[in-house]
Amino acid sequence: MTQIDKEQLELIENAQRRIKQKKRLYIHFVLFLIGSILIIVANTVLGIGKDFTPFEKEWFVFAILIWLFLLLYHTFNVFVTHKFMGKEWEQKQLNKLVAEQKTRIEKIKKELKKEASHIAESEIYNEELTIKDKTSELTIIAAAAENNAIGKDNKLIWHLSNDLKRFKSLTDGHHIIMGRKTFESFPKPLPNRTHVVITRQSDYKAPNGVILVNSLEAAIEASKNDSQPFVIGGGEIYKQAMTFADKIELTRVHETFEADAFFPEIDSNIWKETFNEFHQKDENHDFEFSFLTYVRI
Repeated sequence: MTQIDKEQLELIENAQRRIKQKKRLYIHFVLFLIGSILIIVANTVLGIGKDFTPFEKEWFVFAILIWLFLLLYHTFNVFVTHKFMGKEWEQKQLNKLVAEQKTRIEKIKKELKKEASHIAESEIYNEELTIKDKTSELTIIAAAAENNAIGKDNKLIWHLSNDLKRFKSLTDGHHIIMGRKTFESFPKPLPNRTHVVITRQSDYKAPNGVILVNSLEAAIEASKNDSQPFVIGGGEIYKQAMTFADKIELTRVHETFEADAFFPEIDSNIWKETFNEFHQKDENHDFEFSFLTYVRI
């Protein structure tokens, strides 16, 4: 049995002892009440000791006072003299428990430090490092509103001619990594680009030339021969890609929209804006927008 178990057992035993003390005090109190009534009846009704009147008082008055003193003494003992679970005792128990927990925490810390070195050498950790080394520049490309909305019902919310031209220009000739729903939003595969589609459906059917994988890591591995593969959506894939990406090419639409898909927040402690080109709305563009480029710090 551990030290804490012994302390808990001591706590229970003392609690049981306190309960017994209080029960005995309660019985004493009941007996005092009944006894007092019987003494009064014995003197006044039965006439026992009727002629015995010390200090010109009936004897039962002194008997009851003496018994009351014993009851008060008993009460004092239970709640003061023999109080096993007072503040001092409770603090002592608490200090013991805290000291024991500190010892256990230190032990866990030491074990975690040992485990950390093993994790650093594990396959998962090395796989992530290898992924970072497999491509010179993994780029996220997206168009997002001021509230980070990117789409609704698997469709674009806006149509910006220059944004589409920029997307085509940047991704032309490269691998484009996307989730299944993003791929299905296209009428057909985009020309002159290698589509890498992430899906958990093992029996998913796709046109010839489309590479099917089951994770973002596998998609990056499939694109390792491309100097600049692009992650093009959707929201969950963008969120995962923020860990691996080296650059973000973002079209910021200066408006807010209702949406069910969103771009993740860009942390200024991780990403540095290196390019910002503002565009006014015109006959071909219903909203103001800016082309932004971020690189990892």
